[in-house]
Amino acid sequence: MISIIIPTYNEAENIQACLERLKGDDLEIILADSPDSNDGLEKVAENFGCRYLKTKKSGRNHQMNEGASFAKGDILYFVHADVLVHPNFEEDILKKIEKGTEIGCYRFVFDHYPNPILYINSFFTRFPMIWCRGGDQTLFIKKNVFQELNGFCNEHCIMEDYDILLRSKDKYRFEIIQKNVVVSSRKYAKNGFWRVQVANFNVMRKYLKKKTTPIELQNIYKKLLK
Repeated sequence: MISIIIPTYNEAENIQACLERLKGDDLEIILADSPDSNDGLEKVAENFGCRYLKTKKSGRNHQMNEGASFAKGDILYFVHADVLVHPNFEEDILKKIEKGTEIGCYRFVFDHYPNPILYINSFFTRFPMIWCRGGDQTLFIKKNVFQELNGFCNEHCIMEDYDILLRSKDKYRFEIIQKNVVVSSRKYAKNGFWRVQVANFNVMRKYLKKKTTPIELQNIYKKLLK
């Protein structure tokens, strides 16, 4: 079974398109909702046959970890609420796992391109460098591997997806499925392409130098973006 874990914070109005894509033969869908949410997501979960979990702690890292501990499947698939998964995701992931892949993701395209330079961002998600990764690409991982890695780092309130990928490097087989998920461009539409690029570059550079705490990184990111 694949357990799909979606961390949410007041996403009731945005998540329905995501949930409509999550169809398969042997799936469990878990909405790991922030304790600070107040948008009635429980009703959406009920309508789509999802399991609803109000987590004890807020923050994507905590919510995904709690969702993983709640999951019944032996494969975990972490998806953001505003992402549209590939229609064949269940078959794709199961084939990769059967062939020995232990952790992986998809490449992506944006739903809209407010700036044509975003096509370059999309193109590079097919390559394995850490600079080309991100949680929007969705992440699948064998549950036992996730447990061996102790899940997402509790300290990483930001960059939690990069952290787990770096900790898994050279220990577990990683692969990018060369098909696209569809990612929302709302952050770029709201802030502008260059503002988001500057924020991403600054936070990533500081993260890789390992001299800035996760809280400091989060504060920098929030200061740079709306």
